[in-house]
Amino acid sequence: MDLITVLLVPTVVLVTAGIFYLYSIILRLLAKTTVRNKVVLITDSLTALGNECAKLFHKGGARLILCGKSWEKLESLSEQLASESDPTLTFPPKLIQLDFTDMESVPEVTSEVLECYGCLDVVIFNSSMKVKAPVQSLSLEMDKIVMDANYFGPITLAKGVLPSMIARRTGHIVLINSIQGKIAVPFRTTYAASKHAVQAFFDSLRAEVQEYGISVSTVCHTFISGSSTDDEVTSKSIWATLTRQKPCGVPPEEMASELLNTLSSKKKEIVMARSISKAAIYARSLFPNLFFAVMAAGVKNAAAVERDNCVN
Repeated sequence: MDLITVLLVPTVVLVTAGIFYLYSIILRLLAKTTVRNKVVLITDSLTALGNECAKLFHKGGARLILCGKSWEKLESLSEQLASESDPTLTFPPKLIQLDFTDMESVPEVTSEVLECYGCLDVVIFNSSMKVKAPVQSLSLEMDKIVMDANYFGPITLAKGVLPSMIARRTGHIVLINSIQGKIAVPFRTTYAASKHAVQAFFDSLRAEVQEYGISVSTVCHTFISGSSTDDEVTSKSIWATLTRQKPCGVPPEEMASELLNTLSSKKKEIVMARSISKAAIYARSLFPNLFFAVMAAGVKNAAAVERDNCVN
């Protein structure tokens, strides 16, 4: 009996591991076909993440609508995609110039987006404007610009394309948001406020559009390698670790793959962050006084470092 048990346990473990391995392979294969023939809009394809998403989705056979501030860079990206793919298996991307800080142009852009293919299957909101400064040094004008880029712009576009999705009773909206949509750290007042606002909007929207067969996913991440937030990586304050993922950040390729999996699984929320950042989210809800004390200590630590640098 003991011999049978000894042989049975490793056999069960091996079989279980094999099943999970096959399951993961099947999921990856399904994910690769998720965007085939789908109309996919990326609001900023010129960032490191947007660029990787464009490459991955293009190879997957998506009908891409690529947006960005620079027309020249959009054309360059389109040429790159064409040179790296088989034209018989892919579609040439549509290009649209988009700048959420120019709110007056967003309704016109919305119409242009819908005219490309007459519908949208997937919308990826990955545009973002970052600002880091003491609150007293930020003007109200800068606050408005950041809110336009991170909140009013995306929700205006979302409201513009929603009727088409509702009419077709299908669609998937993905918000690429910062972990600062979950927690707020010092010197990011305006940025954190805009990220909290847009997170709340899409969380509310998720429940409203579920009956129409529309999925809403939010991805909260920390630092993405290849972005322009190097100050967050080199900072040594206590709370700076909350906005970092790894010494080099989250690779954009990893983020793009996670987005593809999200489109396949329709998972509602993903947090891509190190353990300490995830713990901070729970601490903010369960132990708010402790969380606030750590934030305040971080400010004092940063001030002390700055004074030392001035002396030296």
